[in-house]
Amino acid sequence: MKFIVERDVLAEAVSWTARSLSPRPPVPVLSGLLIKAENGSVSIASFDYETSAKLNIEADVETEGTTLVSGRLLADISKSLPAGKSVEFEVVDSKVHLTCGSSKFNLAAMPVTDYPELPALPAVSGSVDGHEFAKAVSQVTVAASKDDTLPILTGVRMEIEGDKITLLATDRYRLAMREMTWAPASSDISTAVLVKAKTMSEVAKTLGSAGDMNIALSDAHELIGFESGSRRTTSLLVDGEYPKIRALFPENTPIHAVVRTSELIEAVRRVSLVAERNTPVRLAFTQSQLTLDAGTGEDAQATEQIHAQLSGEDITVAFNPAYLLEGLNAFGSEYVRFSFTTPPKPAVLSAQSEPLGEDSKDYRYLLMPVRLPNQ
Repeated sequence: MKFIVERDVLAEAVSWTARSLSPRPPVPVLSGLLIKAENGSVSIASFDYETSAKLNIEADVETEGTTLVSGRLLADISKSLPAGKSVEFEVVDSKVHLTCGSSKFNLAAMPVTDYPELPALPAVSGSVDGHEFAKAVSQVTVAASKDDTLPILTGVRMEIEGDKITLLATDRYRLAMREMTWAPASSDISTAVLVKAKTMSEVAKTLGSAGDMNIALSDAHELIGFESGSRRTTSLLVDGEYPKIRALFPENTPIHAVVRTSELIEAVRRVSLVAERNTPVRLAFTQSQLTLDAGTGEDAQATEQIHAQLSGEDITVAFNPAYLLEGLNAFGSEYVRFSFTTPPKPAVLSAQSEPLGEDSKDYRYLLMPVRLPNQ
């Protein structure tokens, strides 16, 4: 096998595909990238039994063939090669030879016959705007659990009903829900799947910028695929019953407070500097003012006041500052609305473009408060 490809093209392709490699592969061959040259193009693929990644790049193929080479080593080498030059990639016997300018590398090829067959991409279920999908995923995954002992909560639930997709994630302390439209292949599609939040984030980052993205679901609901341009990713779905978290959103919220998002983010950052580990930031809303404070007793303390538009009774709540900041940073709106029932109950955050306008229901972030002593 022999082909010639631009250094930057090879480096980007290898780097993207190598991201899907497991840091602890169950068998040695799964630490490799499968490289196949045929019909004037080169495909590069990775697989770890749970996820796969594959892309095609244009190359000058002189001799067709297939090889398997250490993925992380090839990624490091590709990035280090001289920029702006062509790379000659040749396999002779059991050796992979890379030549780029005056740089030459010889790598040991791995046994291709031991490599498992890559899963096929299921039939396309519909397409979605990649930029919108990437934004939605970034807004929801902030609430997904990082605790691998609770694998169900490390996933993002994707509910599909006709032309609407709803993404949900929770770690028991907060809940994020984002609704968006897409173009389904069938108007009567109705399903729900659970995808690893890590996989969703990686797909959003690497496929979301390439225009429309295809989403493919297997009939047996075991596999999901994402495809954009020449790149595709497949992933096994997370098995298990996701908690019924939609019911946590209150039907009625008699208290509303609207704050400029950027001002609140900066204020929370400053005040939380004195908040020790697991210490909340308190927010006291009055008719035209929000007072933030943190720290107690003889320890360091901080207080700050910013403008707020309140509808309903005065209310004081406390939140984990990290959870609050992650939610606020996910909005990107001029204003954010806090909707309350009572201080001990969860607050719902939503986007708002004007202080006296209506809030948007496309993205909602529910945050559990930290109970204060007098509550």
